[in-house]
Amino acid sequence: MSNITVNLPDGSTRELPSGATVRDLAASIGAGLAKAAIAGKINGDLVDLATAIPDGADVAIITDKSPEALEIIRHSTSHLMAQAVKILFPQAKVTIGPAIDTGFYYDFDMDHPFTPDDLEKIEQKMLELAKAAQPIERQVLSSNDAIKMFRDMGEDYKVELIEDLGVETVSLYRQGDFADLCRGPHLPSTAYCKAFKLTSIAGAYWRGDEKRKMLQRVYGTAFTDKKELDAYLERIEEAKRRDHRKLGKELDLFSFSDEVGAGFAIWHPKGAMLRTILEDFERKEHLKRGYDIVVGPQILKSELWQRSGHYENYRENMYFTEVDEQGFGIKPMNCLAHMMIYKSQLRSYRDLPLRFFELGTVHRHERAGVLHGLLRVRCFTQDDAHILCTPEQLDGEIKGVISFVTEVMGKFGFEFDMELSTRPEKSIGSDEDWERATGALLGALKDSGRPFEINEGDGAFYGPKIDIKLRDCLDRKWQCATIQCDFTLPERFDLTYVDSNGEKKRPVMVHRVILGSIERFIGVLIEHFAGNFPLWLSPVQAILLTVTDAQAPYAAELYEKLRAAGVRIQKNLRNEKLGFKIREAQLQKIPYMLIIGDKELETGTVTPRFRDGKNLDPMTVDQFISFIMNEAAEFH
Repeated sequence: MSNITVNLPDGSTRELPSGATVRDLAASIGAGLAKAAIAGKINGDLVDLATAIPDGADVAIITDKSPEALEIIRHSTSHLMAQAVKILFPQAKVTIGPAIDTGFYYDFDMDHPFTPDDLEKIEQKMLELAKAAQPIERQVLSSNDAIKMFRDMGEDYKVELIEDLGVETVSLYRQGDFADLCRGPHLPSTAYCKAFKLTSIAGAYWRGDEKRKMLQRVYGTAFTDKKELDAYLERIEEAKRRDHRKLGKELDLFSFSDEVGAGFAIWHPKGAMLRTILEDFERKEHLKRGYDIVVGPQILKSELWQRSGHYENYRENMYFTEVDEQGFGIKPMNCLAHMMIYKSQLRSYRDLPLRFFELGTVHRHERAGVLHGLLRVRCFTQDDAHILCTPEQLDGEIKGVISFVTEVMGKFGFEFDMELSTRPEKSIGSDEDWERATGALLGALKDSGRPFEINEGDGAFYGPKIDIKLRDCLDRKWQCATIQCDFTLPERFDLTYVDSNGEKKRPVMVHRVILGSIERFIGVLIEHFAGNFPLWLSPVQAILLTVTDAQAPYAAELYEKLRAAGVRIQKNLRNEKLGFKIREAQLQKIPYMLIIGDKELETGTVTPRFRDGKNLDPMTVDQFISFIMNEAAEFH
């Protein structure tokens, strides 16, 4: 029998018999590696342990310590869940079950609605199947044979998937009596699924199409060991405690109403104050950096949206109306009005760059299934700006925005990651313009010295973009800031400037947001701080609490003085026990409580108490005003 040569990651080679598998390679290296191996990588492609190795291939062994391991474990665990569901609920039809960032899910079609008790039963059955150590084996069938097999099983969704693939052969994975359509790879057996938990149930349309049947989606997660699983589950519980929808209601910040309509937030006084603080901060920071504040209309003629390409490429996300028999589009973005401002007069190269900033309210038609509190709404306000500059100024402007983002996020205590999202399938503009725009963003990213990743095909339809993803205190990522480079819309709207030679040239447009959607950012802030906003952001900074009715007149006098000084102050003069009042203020997460008793009344002072229970020394109201203003200024 002839041998094959295998190239290992450390640069060494190994001779194996022809037909040797990844498992054979692991065993030839050592018993420990053979035991730890869960998959392999041949010439960069992930494969099962049972895959034969071609001569001259580059091969790596994947263990549970490898970066690729978690996705394989989670994908195999989703199959384990589907197997358990089919045993417990034979009438269920299986659809798809991928691994995702937080674990996995599987969508099922069945009339019986899953309950929390069902999840416990499914999880118990999964444990039994894992202990049975059923081998997980790959099988390749012709598409016709696979279609017949799944049709005979009544698995209509699998039949549809195979028919849509349009390929001659497909791969299946079998474990016990369960078979699933999948390209793999998978774990060697169910015994490798050691640490998993089913977490929730949701609805999901088949293939994300609202016109198709609503399925039941069961979410779960899986890790390499129980310690990692327990740590993750604790983070989940902490995330539930921090859920902005729960805290938004408890802190009386905002609400949603079915009478108003899904996806439209109603801001209560404290929530509106929080928005105002953020928006005032935004205006100040933009003016400091040479932006001009502008305001565009809520609706613009449909012809403009057709010219911009939104009508062709973004229409499903827009709302339309008619005025005087003329079609209008309700704006999902602010760029069109900003280009109209640019076009309102002749521009010289000496005028550039121009930076137009608008806290613009936009409307987007989000599907009902993706709406999620403030994080995904149908009406929101963006801190939107459009920079129009010469090609020579472009690099400096992009770097200026990256610097802007870095400085602002530092004020909120956020770290962030960056991605370069490239041209999507659905796009407008020439190849040359896309290459220029992508090159400009790539160059600025490289010069920034910060790490970044490439996100292929996820750019805007008119240009590539840098996506900036915040990391909160639970290390979750949130998409907020974006920098988009656009050579196409200036062309479509015939934007020009006169250069130093008196010739007309085309400016470049940078679309960018810093916080992004104000609604979304507030949702992230609520969860990041668990509602305990820093003093400068707190909609209520302090509350006056009286011990008895005797102090009410003095407290009312202090209230007016503090309010006039700019302190965001409330008062609780109700004739109730002080302990109850303190507890109520703590639940409202108000930074400072000012206790007013007989001693404070006699000495003309207040005794501040921080929300964590720490008491400060008594001080005059003027001292407290200075104290609170200095503390707020440290963060702002």
